[in-house]
Amino acid sequence: MGIDVVVEGLTKAFGRQTIWQDVTLTLPAGEISVMLGPSGTGKTVFLKAIVGLLRPDRGRVLVDGVDMANSREKDIYEARKLFGLLFQDGALFGSMSLFDNIAFPLREHTRKKESEIRRIVMERMEVVGLAGAERKLPGEISGGMRKRAGLARALVLDPQIILCDEPDSGLDPVRTSYLSQLLIDINTQLDATMLIVTHNIDIATTVPDNMGMLFCRELVAFGPREVLLTSEEPVVEQFLNGRRAGPIGMSEEKDRATIAEEASHGLVVGPPTRRTLAPQLKPTPGLPARRAVQRRRARVRELLDELPPAARAAVEADLRDTAEAHTANGADTLVRTRPLHTYEGGGPA
Repeated sequence: MGIDVVVEGLTKAFGRQTIWQDVTLTLPAGEISVMLGPSGTGKTVFLKAIVGLLRPDRGRVLVDGVDMANSREKDIYEARKLFGLLFQDGALFGSMSLFDNIAFPLREHTRKKESEIRRIVMERMEVVGLAGAERKLPGEISGGMRKRAGLARALVLDPQIILCDEPDSGLDPVRTSYLSQLLIDINTQLDATMLIVTHNIDIATTVPDNMGMLFCRELVAFGPREVLLTSEEPVVEQFLNGRRAGPIGMSEEKDRATIAEEASHGLVVGPPTRRTLAPQLKPTPGLPARRAVQRRRARVRELLDELPPAARAAVEADLRDTAEAHTANGADTLVRTRPLHTYEGGGPA
């Protein structure tokens, strides 16, 4: 099972420019979380701080007893072995084949024999739909395939924490849909704690258990997905609905005068749009139920009194539907486990 990632009072600046400040949240063990935010709000910097690749100015990140912000380099290096990282561009070595790229963490951090390494690598390549492409170089395949190779590499050490930086970038809508299902299936199999940075609203609304948003150098919110998906906070509303009218500008937040001018020209009309909550994706048929689901429901049930009314109603509806479904189906049924959902073929994606 994954482990909690506890972030306390994290602050980072480059020179006089504050990226974000006093960010506090907990990524619950084994659950999938998504971090949203306009471009330039420091989401990638946040991921690097979590894994200890970048030191914040203040605060700490606790992972399995290690402070990734302030501990000794030796301890941070060891704790990084708990992570699987998927970078925006895949971050592959251009002179290595896909096989050698994916095998790299195993050769670097374990003493496994080459026969065992080959078995693990080929399994992970099949999972992400790259079977048969092991000899190709990164320059010989599409950006989408490079992204999938990066995901396979992130999985070879069976990480307890998986960080994904815009896994959908460069993918068409169909491949993004496959990717969304793949992320759910990976969580089902590994029960790993996952944090996904994305701009893709489809991924944000159908994949995570929890959602957060960075804007204007602060964490606007973080919590159960229902909180953001029912939020009437203007910046959240604008982002989720993809509107020009609102606090988010082309390069940074708008000033109050600009927002007032938009309102005077009728660009802000009526109350916020009520979003219909899309159902969260379920594991591919043949896989067992996600263990995180029951843990999350028990955790969120304890938070009900603290949630805004709309979010509380959405959570209660989910709990009610789950109870009715359980009653209708009778006792739990054991499901045979099969390999993770795969893309069909290793074609150009």
